[in-house]
Amino acid sequence: MFKKLFKNMSQENSENVEKDLTQNELVNENEATAQTDGVESAEELSVEERLGEELAKEKDKFLRLFAEFENYKKRTSKERLELFKTANQEVLQALLPVLDDFDRAMTQISKSEDEVLLKGVELIHNKLKDTLVSKGLEQVDLKAGDTFDADFAEAITQIPAPTEELKGKIVDVVEKGYKLGDKIIRFPKVVIGN
Repeated sequence: MFKKLFKNMSQENSENVEKDLTQNELVNENEATAQTDGVESAEELSVEERLGEELAKEKDKFLRLFAEFENYKKRTSKERLELFKTANQEVLQALLPVLDDFDRAMTQISKSEDEVLLKGVELIHNKLKDTLVSKGLEQVDLKAGDTFDADFAEAITQIPAPTEELKGKIVDVVEKGYKLGDKIIRFPKVVIGN
């Protein structure tokens, strides 16, 4: 009987030990699975974070590039407008001495008594002036008695002022100045009273 009882007990113990071992193995497997799941989810999380950071960097790079391109477009369109405004500058500057010669010729012809000659030259002079004005050329308005401003005129000499009022002011305009739009293409040459 003891043998039978001992045998039953040892069978029950071995079954319990086997059950415990099986449960321990299951617990160990579950823990191992949980650890690998944690590693995988951590890896997935770090991959997602890395992709998110790369996406943010690329978005930032794109926005900067887009802003640079917009600035480039604005700058080139502004330069193009400026170019159109002053495209005739060289041609107009080349014609200014011709206009000066016409002015001097008009002064001399008006002293003669030939009305027909004066009328003919006057018509050609006005036509040339009107053509240049239509292309954007404007005369810089300066006359004797105006205050001298170095931004708008070039002083070629100083003379003693004929009157007290002309000290530091323009006494005579030797050569007319012209501007194209807002840009002065030839400064007037003036004499200043000292």
